[in-house]
Amino acid sequence: MKVDTYLFGAVEVDPEKVITFPDGLVGFENSKRYILAHEVDNGQPTSFTLQSLDEAGLAFQIVDPTTLGFSYQLSLTDAENSLLQSPGEGDAIVMQILYKNDAGGNAAITPNLRAPLVINTKARLGIQKVMETMYSNITLSNLSSAV
Repeated sequence: MKVDTYLFGAVEVDPEKVITFPDGLVGFENSKRYILAHEVDNGQPTSFTLQSLDEAGLAFQIVDPTTLGFSYQLSLTDAENSLLQSPGEGDAIVMQILYKNDAGGNAAITPNLRAPLVINTKARLGIQKVMETMYSNITLSNLSSAV
């Protein structure tokens, strides 16, 4: 199927590559179908565009948290596990949505630490895991300098 995208124009999408978020994303509950897109280059992509198929102008930049020095150990509720169709070991990935933070007059790209995406890559289903509190099972490391 051919779809219009925010960054890549009209693209051909394999229906088997569609990722469904049954509950949508926070603030975008009506947009449930997405594809992952990235610019083709010589290496492994470090960031992806999560492009809505329900709203052409809606796209999020997402990254694997390990590329930013974050590691999550998430516990899913029974309802979340059911929405993801009980992913097997190695079938679930965690991604972070990046956003522009203009606080203090300095614009910066910042990851959303409290609401990572969990995607069952086999079933092509995802949820946004909103955490009220961050616990010590989130490990942060500074990859750019020695401590």
